[in-house]
Amino acid sequence: MPVPKRRLSRSRTHARRSQWKAAEVTLVKTIENGKTVYSLPHRAKLVEDSNGTPLFMEYKGRKVADA
Repeated sequence: MPVPKRRLSRSRTHARRSQWKAAEVTLVKTIENGKTVYSLPHRAKLVEDSNGTPLFMEYKGRKVADA
């Protein structure tokens, strides 16, 4: 395993680490039954009945899991 020949200073270490930034969350805007819904792309969606009871999970219009 490679080992550095000299110790890195704190400023050099912090300068390197400062380049890493968190990515912005991308949301997909859809309109369902007249309501605007924001969701994460490529994720299963929880389908609920009119009372708010979870029924199942769906992805691309297909049932993928029970809730």
